[in-house]
Amino acid sequence: MTHNKKNTDFKNLHVYQLSAELADLIWDIVREWDTFAKNTIGQQIVRSADSIGANIAEGCGRGSFQDNRRFVKIARGSLNETRHWLTRAAKRQLLTEEQINQIKPIVHELAPKLNAYLNSIGSQKSDD
Repeated sequence: MTHNKKNTDFKNLHVYQLSAELADLIWDIVREWDTFAKNTIGQQIVRSADSIGANIAEGCGRGSFQDNRRFVKIARGSLNETRHWLTRAAKRQLLTEEQINQIKPIVHELAPKLNAYLNSIGSQKSDD
């Protein structure tokens, strides 16, 4: 049995969908910031948020579960970096209370979902 179709269909993964939702929300928020904020925190937070989903997608396209796990770990690191930038943005009053309340539940759901996804990859058997 081959796992190729399952492994490359990243768009159907809930963890990927959450990461895309977070990245798009952050993009929409940062677009409204002034030039200085966009060029400093804005670029960093958009890159780190986009990197979460990009690494999930890249891992799914790799040939082995070991490679997939490595990219999910990178995605987890990108989520932590995004959290860092969100904290800085909030501290510097770049985020409204409403925006924080939109972002927070996604981040809180995404972190354990990434861990669960990583664990599920580790429990799968490769046919290689």
